[in-house]
Amino acid sequence: MLLAVAIVWGTSYGVAKGALVFYPVLGFLAVRFLLTFFLLLPSLKAQRPKDLLPGIPLGLVLLTIFLCETFGVAITTASNAAFLISLCVVFTPLVEWWLFKERPPSSSLIAAGISLAGALLLTQAADIEMNLGDCLMIAAAICRAFMVCLTKRFTQHSEVSALALTAVQTGVVGVGCLAAFALSPGLMPELPTEPSFWFATIYLVLFGTLFAFFAQNYAVKRTTPTRASLLMGSEPLFGALFAALWLSEQLSATAWLGGILIVAASLWASWPRNSKEIHLEVKRSSLVDS
Repeated sequence: MLLAVAIVWGTSYGVAKGALVFYPVLGFLAVRFLLTFFLLLPSLKAQRPKDLLPGIPLGLVLLTIFLCETFGVAITTASNAAFLISLCVVFTPLVEWWLFKERPPSSSLIAAGISLAGALLLTQAADIEMNLGDCLMIAAAICRAFMVCLTKRFTQHSEVSALALTAVQTGVVGVGCLAAFALSPGLMPELPTEPSFWFATIYLVLFGTLFAFFAQNYAVKRTTPTRASLLMGSEPLFGALFAALWLSEQLSATAWLGGILIVAASLWASWPRNSKEIHLEVKRSSLVDS
């Protein structure tokens, strides 16, 4: 499920880029997340209000991520943005260590370093001058690390469903983006009528938001934050493949090598090392599902 999230998010950049031709960034994000929230409203009926409370801080972290990413990409280069957001695979083990007071396995730390090296080769982001956009992308990467770890902390002993948690998160992001859009200078434009805008929006609502955040909330509860981050950290690879196959962009041999390193790191980190680890993973998943 987490690899599927990486694939969807990898394609989302090109899809969102097409939609943003017709509508401002904050307005588009508000439409995307509020539509998702309304689709998920029925999932809230069977939940106790106190079980939904973790969705508010998680939604605020998610809102911060999207704002940092959105404005960061506008200021820095695409290659720098793709590389810097991949720093979340390095930050996540450190945040997990700090929050849970448990050192991640050495294999996960090594895999994080390999994945980061792969992202550097894939994006070829060697000349990073650390402007405001680069700082915002690093902030987004740190927030992503906290997002995964906090999701684990808030949900591991909670009875809230992944769909209901996703509903609250998307509602917070949607309202936050709508408020920022309304407070921005100028009048709010009318919604576009172009079919391509709505095709892109529907794709991102159903797959990039509803499925992706449901899968993240569901899977993080059943594995470690570091593993989840490494699997979702393969996002730049799928973004590059989408750009090559769909947008006809060319990938160099160095970029392909970087992609191979990212895949190798993700698979290595997610593969159980021994029978004891397999037993612990199965036990964790069965306890959560029960």
